Amino acid sequence: MAKKSTIRSNWPKYVLQWGTLAALVFFLSGLASKIFTKMEPANPEAYCPFGGLQALATYFQRGSLPCSMTTMQILMGIILAAAVILLSKLFCAYLCPVGTVEDLLMKGRKAIGIKGVEIRNGSIADKALRIVKYGLLFVVVYFTVSSSELFCKKIDPYYAVATGFKGEITLWMSLTAVAIVILLGFFINRFWCKYICPLGAISNTLKFWTWLVALGLLWWAVSLVGVKFSWVWLLGSFCLVGYLLEILHGKPRMQLMHVLVDQDNCGRKCYSCQKNCPYSIDVPSFGKAVTSVDCTLCGECVASCPTKALRIGVVPSSKGCGFSRFIPPIIAVVAVALALIFGGKFEIPTISETWGVEEGMNLKTVKISGLKTVKCYGSSMAFKARMEKVPGVHGVKTYVGSHTVVVSYDPKVTDAEKVESKIFVPSHFKVATPDPEAVPELKIVTLRVEKMYDKMDLNYLGLQFRGEDKGIYGVESEYDCPVVVRVFMDPAQEAEEAWFKEIVNRKALIMPVHGGGTKETPMDLKFVKMEKEVGSISTPEFLHKMFNPFKAEYNGRYPSGDTTIVRKRVQVYEGKPQYILEFEDTRYEKPIITRNLPFLSNHISREEGVIGTYVVLNENLKPALQIRFAAPATADRIWELMTMDKWTITRKGEETIEDARIAFDKPGVVKAYNK
Repeated sequence: MAKKSTIRSNWPKYVLQWGTLAALVFFLSGLASKIFTKMEPANPEAYCPFGGLQALATYFQRGSLPCSMTTMQILMGIILAAAVILLSKLFCAYLCPVGTVEDLLMKGRKAIGIKGVEIRNGSIADKALRIVKYGLLFVVVYFTVSSSELFCKKIDPYYAVATGFKGEITLWMSLTAVAIVILLGFFINRFWCKYICPLGAISNTLKFWTWLVALGLLWWAVSLVGVKFSWVWLLGSFCLVGYLLEILHGKPRMQLMHVLVDQDNCGRKCYSCQKNCPYSIDVPSFGKAVTSVDCTLCGECVASCPTKALRIGVVPSSKGCGFSRFIPPIIAVVAVALALIFGGKFEIPTISETWGVEEGMNLKTVKISGLKTVKCYGSSMAFKARMEKVPGVHGVKTYVGSHTVVVSYDPKVTDAEKVESKIFVPSHFKVATPDPEAVPELKIVTLRVEKMYDKMDLNYLGLQFRGEDKGIYGVESEYDCPVVVRVFMDPAQEAEEAWFKEIVNRKALIMPVHGGGTKETPMDLKFVKMEKEVGSISTPEFLHKMFNPFKAEYNGRYPSGDTTIVRKRVQVYEGKPQYILEFEDTRYEKPIITRNLPFLSNHISREEGVIGTYVVLNENLKPALQIRFAAPATADRIWELMTMDKWTITRKGEETIEDARIAFDKPGVVKAYNK
């Protein structure tokens, strides 16, 4: 009998699978943000249900959310769990991109006539391999909860590919995971899903939810009598119980829907259903209803049955109809839609921390939105550390989805305005570089702006000015109510209040992107007024004000050949001739260079005689990289170190060999060091 393709007869599955895969490619490749300029770049983990379940576990244990997880991911995880308990593994069947790739590999193998490798369900090899996903589940959840960082990123093949292997990955783990999906998935149907995927372990265990309820009640009862166990034991029990139920029982019976078998019409000779099942389930052997833990209600068996003996229906009625096969994919779509709708209705705080609260304190709160630098667990904790130093502040909540913070304070010690002043980060942004000879002096126009708390707001405003021909060279901010924004501009240009108001009140920054198109960044500033007084500043003073210098000094090393970098002022070169190797280049103002300067400094500081690394404005008022050195170091040797393809970086006494972070193509100029 010729093999029957199920693509046409099971089209809802393929529409969802291929549609989801195409949507991911569309959004993650950047095409969406080019076409829809208002759209932010896509986040590969934005709708990950596994990340949501890990976030929920972390929240229960630590009271915080990991990484940049929000209510959206948590609801995706909860709805996934509910769908598994009531129906089956619908995410695995219809939406998971890794599952889609594995199905495509299976169909591709069959299309070219290559025979696959079958691991018989229930065999020793099958039972031994199934423990892998439970081991990975334990490891992933343990490290995620312990560190508030999604450990699954290190092994998730989808995340690795979606980020172009540039995300928060461990390269060898990611490469291994992708190799398993592609190579083993080609020869063994759904190998990753069946044996490796931690989400598959959670889903299979949730199918035995009555056992999990019993485990939870036992845990609660033990705690009532005063016996306390670490959460790690509960996690381990969950994984162990799930694995044992999967290999010893394997037939959850509490689902509402199953694949139903009409035994009168089933000839039990063709086994077309088993051959087309991604998990090779022996469908007829289950009697009237397929209760295999592996079944995802994907409908492949139903679509391939030549005698129409299979249906998807509700148990215990044991009746199915033609339309019932559409119920699983419809519910999968509805579930995702519900998560998207309700995920934006409320938000769980990423952190909710208090300190120094005493009995009788009547704390008040101040809420500030738009802090774009508060975007994950790490930045939330950094914000908390800053607030802990503010007298009278006793608590912080952060909401990374909306970049919002809520700060609790004692009104007897401080007030909302003082708290806001501590949250505010003064900053500056250079719009353009004036020629000191052509424009020796700039005028200063002072604006008053509300809703400016994040330093990125000033950068975006500066970029708005950059797109206009008004002779504006820079901006800086200073806290006040409203915030003070100083605009440095050509004195020949007229300062028009109406024009400034229009620019500040714009609701979006539209910028061209590499490769064509534009990117639109939302803005929400509010212009209040322009001060009447106009100040002035010399151009050299302005250039120094706008410049961000870099300085790393070692003052030599112990001249003993020891490879340990000594960052103390040993003064071994005091009184000896010292020199500066200077590289003048405007690129030393660019963030892509400045963030890699510590690595360059680390690398060359190992050389005997290298004293310091700096980025300064030189006597020509140009950005310049300067290397300070003394004998035995030479300019030629320093140049040789700087232009190596590999740099030696020392972290906590451990040396690593890494790719060079900055390329140099023009040797510098040697000058005598003048203290």
